[in-house]
Amino acid sequence: MDLITCNAARESMERALAAGTSPQGLRATQSLSRGSMKLYFYAPRGKDLQTPHDQDEVYVVLKGSGSFKQIGDEAVPESRSFGPGDAIFVPAGREHRFENFSDDFETWVIMYGASGGES
Repeated sequence: MDLITCNAARESMERALAAGTSPQGLRATQSLSRGSMKLYFYAPRGKDLQTPHDQDEVYVVLKGSGSFKQIGDEAVPESRSFGPGDAIFVPAGREHRFENFSDDFETWVIMYGASGGES
């Protein structure tokens, strides 16, 4: 069994930031992986600078609040409020962003499945 705590994930992220090895310079760290599944801890500050991903993903919000925007096929982007305990699904390749989030915002990010997403 693999187990990662939030404190261990925070410490790992801070070490990666200090060493310049965090993914794309984001306040994130990969915590676990198994097969196609990857678990990240993500705690952006100020702006969410991530880009669309090749895999489907689920965010599970640990701390903080704000709004989450997905830009899909519709003409108007969909934006929803989020808070601790909320789970958000994003299909592979979809542009998305956390906005107006609190300074304590932290989330688990679970990426899984084949490149291009599952059907």
